[in-house]
Amino acid sequence: MAALTVEGMDLRVSSLRGLLKGPRRLLAAAAAVVALAGTGTWTAAVASDDTRPVRVSDQVMAVDGVRLDTSFFTPAGSGRHPAVLLAHGFGGSKDDVREQAQDLARHGYAVLTWSARGFGRSTGRIGLNDPKGEVADVSRLIDWLAKRPQVRLDGPGDPRVGMAGGSYGGAVSLLAAGHDHRVDAIAPAITYWNLADALFPNGVFKKLWAGVFFNTGGGCTRFEPALCRMYDRVAESGTPDPAAREMLQERSPSAVGSRIKVPTLFMQGQTDSLFTLAQSDAAGRTIRANGAPVDVDWIAGGHDGGDMESDRGQARVRAWFDRYLKGDRSAATGPAFRITRTGGVNSTDGTAQLRGASATAYPGLRDHPRAIALTGGGQRVANPAGASPPGVSALPGLGGSGGLSRLSALGLGVSLDFPGQYARFDSAPLSRDLQITGTPTATVRIASTSDDAVLFGKVYDVGPDGTQQVLPSQLVAPLRVTGARTGKDVTLTLPAIDHEVQKGHRLRLVLASTDLGYASPAAPATYTVSLKSDLSVPTAPAVATAAAPLPAWVWWLPVAAAAAALALLLTVRRRTAGPAPDAGLAEVPLVIKDLSKRYAKSADRYAVRELSFRVEKGQVLGLLGPNGAGKTTTLRMLMGLITPDDGEIRVFGHAVRPGAPVLSRVGAFVEGAGFLPHLSGRENLELYWQATGRPPGDAHLDEALQIAGLGDALARAVRTYSQGMRQRLAIAQAMLGLPDLLILDEPTNGLDPPQIREMREVMIRYAAGGRTVIVSSHLLAEVEQSCTHLVVMDRGRLVQAGPVGEIVGSGDTLLVGTAASVEDPVVDKVAALPGVASAVRTDDGLLIRLELGGTAERLVVELVRLEVPVASVGPHRRLEDAFLTLIGGSA
Repeated sequence: MAALTVEGMDLRVSSLRGLLKGPRRLLAAAAAVVALAGTGTWTAAVASDDTRPVRVSDQVMAVDGVRLDTSFFTPAGSGRHPAVLLAHGFGGSKDDVREQAQDLARHGYAVLTWSARGFGRSTGRIGLNDPKGEVADVSRLIDWLAKRPQVRLDGPGDPRVGMAGGSYGGAVSLLAAGHDHRVDAIAPAITYWNLADALFPNGVFKKLWAGVFFNTGGGCTRFEPALCRMYDRVAESGTPDPAAREMLQERSPSAVGSRIKVPTLFMQGQTDSLFTLAQSDAAGRTIRANGAPVDVDWIAGGHDGGDMESDRGQARVRAWFDRYLKGDRSAATGPAFRITRTGGVNSTDGTAQLRGASATAYPGLRDHPRAIALTGGGQRVANPAGASPPGVSALPGLGGSGGLSRLSALGLGVSLDFPGQYARFDSAPLSRDLQITGTPTATVRIASTSDDAVLFGKVYDVGPDGTQQVLPSQLVAPLRVTGARTGKDVTLTLPAIDHEVQKGHRLRLVLASTDLGYASPAAPATYTVSLKSDLSVPTAPAVATAAAPLPAWVWWLPVAAAAAALALLLTVRRRTAGPAPDAGLAEVPLVIKDLSKRYAKSADRYAVRELSFRVEKGQVLGLLGPNGAGKTTTLRMLMGLITPDDGEIRVFGHAVRPGAPVLSRVGAFVEGAGFLPHLSGRENLELYWQATGRPPGDAHLDEALQIAGLGDALARAVRTYSQGMRQRLAIAQAMLGLPDLLILDEPTNGLDPPQIREMREVMIRYAAGGRTVIVSSHLLAEVEQSCTHLVVMDRGRLVQAGPVGEIVGSGDTLLVGTAASVEDPVVDKVAALPGVASAVRTDDGLLIRLELGGTAERLVVELVRLEVPVASVGPHRRLEDAFLTLIGGSA
């Protein structure tokens, strides 16, 4: 769907993004206001993946004193076609939707794109979809379409026309459908229904997003003066006033909601702190009540980043228009409700793996609620002076493909709450997995030392050990409570999410006094927060996740095997023997020498180039490097899955090539494993070992199963497994037979902290028995604790290789070993010493970071003076620091 980009404060929505629609006959009396101001130039554009040509006319139109830069795309040939107006996102232009316009034109639509007022090469001032400005412009564009010989008409002056757009363009699509009866179908994406509710939720100013809007638009002078004055007033006070709300509501689709009666497809983002799922929920309920068909699709991405699912979304929009503009009743428009769910990580590029879930009817945001008991008495929360330091959830405008919301989808906690500035209420560990789909709610009592209290509610998914907590989609719910001095009971409606909480995890309700994205009162105050009800979470049981598809190899493996056997028979006489084994390397697990692999169809671009290193028995080797460093390509060559272009790989002295017998001494988990979904975990492992042809006793199956730690799940069908369970089963499969060389590519993906710790211990024990482990991982802290040696790669080349301690080297942090535990008062005194930046107690003693000019010698003297029982002093630098230094130096 719309490939929205928010990096660098860019709110444009590309791909699906910006289809728009036109207003009603709002200015019917002002006929003849659309005049062709320039001569269109016709060209032919042919897509590389489609031979159907598209004709394009670029021209400038004069509309009510404003010049709009437009492009008109039509299929080559004669005939009339349904029309589509494509609108762009805020801060963008018509160029952002050019690719989608061409795609629609190739599929039989006449498509008009334009740059909205104040954007691109169009003139005028930004009115935030003012009904008298941008929305009226759409009606004039529809007038123009009605006169084109390429456009199908429903009546005189009434073209068959649909609209689509993302964000800003999605809102004008909705507004146009409410103002102009000629709009026949719409497909708005990641957009708003009520802009006042979006920017002033529950009376709290969403200051960072509002600032992004005005800065992306080119500054206050590019907007209508009334909007500029409104923004200045609210930004200064930090509190929205009634006049500001009224102004934004007048420019919102909700103002004409009762008049929107056309088929509507909503594609709303789950990772979106700007326009939340509640916006499309309100819009869908209103339009559905008007009698129009409404489908809802919750995509993985949003304004905060993530996967925008461009191709799937664009295809669904096209099918929607096929049904409601072309009248093709056989067009598959998809389910009434669909969610994209995240499960696991693609080890090759670090992206989240997505699966769809759907229902035959939209469940709303409060379907089948389940009560979760929380514990925690009344708690005092400080609102600090100046509302600083603020808590952190999302980082508006800086999400991008690697934003906090994406990390949240992958199970990484990155939110920040400051001690003393939040109240916390926890559930007991869940006895079974819980799928939350919708808006959780809870009733709390809030009392304040000030007249008003502003709090930010959020629900965390907390891991079994209580330390790892994840804020789903990085979303918070702001709440302003007026007249709070005497105490008030309020119902807190939390953000709509779709998130699975695993068995053994807890739910944590937090109410914080500050948040980076919002304006909080500058005056210090103290809030008292107590719980008045259970946490109610919607479960939407009718929404069913699609079964995991069978791995592709299930279908092509028999055919491929037959073809390979035939090729072997035909070429066996022409085969030459591989390089002879090197007896001097018979006890060396791995030697890689001058290894190179070019990218496909490239003579000078390398995935791996002149790579050489050696691995000895008993080592746990960490293979490190950023995405694109060549790690996975190297492992695939090591496994004989692909052939190097140059160089050689020797395992225990034998040259590695596809099917080499020495590979039987290698166990590997690379790029995931394929399992038969209808078989149990145990049956899959037994079947895999049978396929090797080796005796059952050599499998050491019980040891592998103990490592997997799947318990009763071993008897269940693999199709019921979570991503973490599949990961553990795949690692157990790699360890079958206890191979001499074990290769693990991102082994901890999908594992929770206790399982990660167990995997670390398994690798260390495995190598201690005289075997060798090679692990590729992005978790540097885990690598530092589990690996004895490192190979660091960047852009296909070796950066450095050697023992972990050697590569980590020294830095400005010292580890002071102590003969006894150091008490807190002494730690505080050490932290206050001249030349000391910080001091933290660890299991081994003290971790002390020196300021510039601080020396170890001076530190030791002061420690002795403070009677710290110093046993040892040595450098300590985190692997992360060393890694970034190495990669930065090679960039």
